[in-house]
Amino acid sequence: MTSFWTGRRVRLRGIEPDDWSAFMRFAEDEERLGDLLNPPRSAEEFRAWAKEQAAAKSDGDCFGLAIEAVDTREIVGAVGSHHADPRAGWFEYGVTMEAGHRRKGYASEAVVMLLRFMFDERRFHKCGARIFADNEGSLAFQRRLGFVEEGRLRDQVFSAGQYLDVVMMGLLAGEFAQLHSPSERSFSQA
Repeated sequence: MTSFWTGRRVRLRGIEPDDWSAFMRFAEDEERLGDLLNPPRSAEEFRAWAKEQAAAKSDGDCFGLAIEAVDTREIVGAVGSHHADPRAGWFEYGVTMEAGHRRKGYASEAVVMLLRFMFDERRFHKCGARIFADNEGSLAFQRRLGFVEEGRLRDQVFSAGQYLDVVMMGLLAGEFAQLHSPSERSFSQA
């Protein structure tokens, strides 16, 4: 038996209450990377959040998933869809990877799985991503996946004492299909 949600490197799965510590690490990594600065959160707050996420009912189009490494079963990141507009046919997505697990192909495989689900199964036409203009690594990652820059929101966010532009990137379902063949799916044996 095969699973749509399991690839060569990663398995996407729902968030479980015990995942709180991984998400706390992701938040710490994002702060170090210069992402939006938020007040410190307690371990209990992360526990409550993970418990809430584990019990939340998905609406089918907006959801968050843990990215688990197939070989170690360790949570290495998270991916999800949000701001979906089924009538207009678009959604946005986000991905985060723990610092020690970047550049190993985990994020690419996870995002391709998510996009394949949203384009092929949920029949969305377009995916958007918002990237801080100074985040060259993330901009390059989006381009490798096939996203193109569609616009720029000038001085959209305030972070680390300065205003930053947000780059709006997009990928159409047809473009995705041309760049990412179904054979990329590479189901693992369950």
